[in-house]
Amino acid sequence: MDMTILIADDEREIVGLLKLFLEKEGYRIAEAYDGDQAWEHIRSNRVDLAIIDIAMPRMNGFELLKRLRTEYQLPVIVISARNGDSDKILGLGLGADDFIAKPFNPLEVVARVQAQLRRAFEFNGFINRDQTEDSIAIGPLVLNHSTCLLYRRNEPISLTSLEYKLLRTLMSSPGRIFTKRQLFELVWSEPYMEDDNTIMVQISRLRDKIEDQPRQPNYIKTVRGLGYKFTAKEDWLET
Repeated sequence: MDMTILIADDEREIVGLLKLFLEKEGYRIAEAYDGDQAWEHIRSNRVDLAIIDIAMPRMNGFELLKRLRTEYQLPVIVISARNGDSDKILGLGLGADDFIAKPFNPLEVVARVQAQLRRAFEFNGFINRDQTEDSIAIGPLVLNHSTCLLYRRNEPISLTSLEYKLLRTLMSSPGRIFTKRQLFELVWSEPYMEDDNTIMVQISRLRDKIEDQPRQPNYIKTVRGLGYKFTAKEDWLET
């Protein structure tokens, strides 16, 4: 299993504990004990997934995540003793793929790491297997599967791994209405919680990136009382 996981946390005991369990699964582990050290490692080395604590010195986890998402698409799991809804929403809103509250079961962290890597590198669970196109084009938008980049009017737009998977789901079935439950279980492969607003956060992030007017979206439509859909090709007019 030729994958490297960066663990960034100023608590050395936590880094050591996670390293022990993850190395047993065959992963290579890189260690960082503050945000600056983690950022420099990401810039200088290959990292397949990052586990980031929020309360780190020199650059906290939120700042690191924000900076990371300007250049990289690797999966990121945020861990924190601050387990309030506002911190979870902020972390997911900044581009985290998962959020784990301290204290945690290290076996759960291993399982979540494996799930994120599986989604990032094997993403094939619900897309039509007969689909061989390297991209999906709808109106002025082109989603490239090889680079995981979205192009709008030929301008590239960087996406996080979750944003890419969510957008690919919607664009692969234009016009189809997806409920929140369907989207969550397809993209996250986890049971949906009725009060979970993760879908709303990710949809909002996508709209901020691709819509001319995010509050009046043309691409990702809200179907009141049902869910979301991506505008079908026949609804587009050439301009």
